[in-house]
Amino acid sequence: MTKAATNGLAQARSLAPGLLLSAAVALASVLAAPLIKSATGGRILLPDMVIALIFGIALHRLAILARFQAGITCAVKTLLRHAIALLGLRIAFGDIAALGLGLAVLVVAVMATTLASAFLLARLFDREAGLGALAGAANAVCGASATLATATVVPDYRTRSADIAFTVVMANAVSTVVMLAYPPLCAWLGLTATETGIMLGLTIQDMAQVVGAAYAVSEPVGNTAVIVKLLRVMLLLPVVLAIGWYFMRRGEKTGEARVPVPMFAFVFILLALVNSILPSTGLAGVYHPVKAVLGEVSRWGLLIAIAALGLGTSVTQLLSIGWRHVVIFCGAGLVILVAGTGGILLLRST
Repeated sequence: MTKAATNGLAQARSLAPGLLLSAAVALASVLAAPLIKSATGGRILLPDMVIALIFGIALHRLAILARFQAGITCAVKTLLRHAIALLGLRIAFGDIAALGLGLAVLVVAVMATTLASAFLLARLFDREAGLGALAGAANAVCGASATLATATVVPDYRTRSADIAFTVVMANAVSTVVMLAYPPLCAWLGLTATETGIMLGLTIQDMAQVVGAAYAVSEPVGNTAVIVKLLRVMLLLPVVLAIGWYFMRRGEKTGEARVPVPMFAFVFILLALVNSILPSTGLAGVYHPVKAVLGEVSRWGLLIAIAALGLGTSVTQLLSIGWRHVVIFCGAGLVILVAGTGGILLLRST
């Protein structure tokens, strides 16, 4: 056996326990959804993604065992990105163009407002500007991924490491809460399917929770939400560079920006292009069956990633965080919610 094969086998063995546990939770959620509906006489309709998240959180004490960690991390990071990339097959460029220039302007304006508010809240509560940068980027762009990218340009200060860890935990926790809370809020506000997709894609921190919340409502809502969220992801590099420039203007030494290239976003766009062209060609007869299979692969990939996300969520850890940090992070989250809602209603009136 070659060295490459040996290394590959060793990696597969390290990932298998966590991936299998996540897959088992995902399968249990699919089986539980109709049982819950039947047991409640149809009064409670929990989507399988929501059930997977709840089951995962319930099993967190088991999931923290070392043998599960590599696989769970792989599911949340790598598997999730592959599954999201395949969602491009559900979307055509006509869907993207239909959202209009006004939406792009809205996304940029809401992101800038959220980032500025986090800096302001950090100053008001006498916390480091670095915390404001981390919390602002997490809320404005893409949760934990944006936090880690922003950490590369935040100056070194005494509590920097703790603030980074806090922000990553809060991004996951708050995203999980709003994943459950925002769809009913959209219904209460009387938003259309398109507006609901915009709202969820614009205001939820992490991509996993955007997908979980939006596709739990409907496929059209999910498609719109993913497009809007990807607009935010694409702006990660400009946001990190702007934060680094801000600290340099203050005369503080920063690190060199290291922003992960969102390749899954580019694959998503490529597959959306394929989906815009092939259905109207002679290859449509072959394309549609392949698209159906890949659609199921994407669905199960998302379910497994959501289950892994729940498995990695610790309620106890959140209770030990200082209240000022919580206020700063949640305050920025409230700003993006209010600004996003106001922007959507403004677009409706124009």
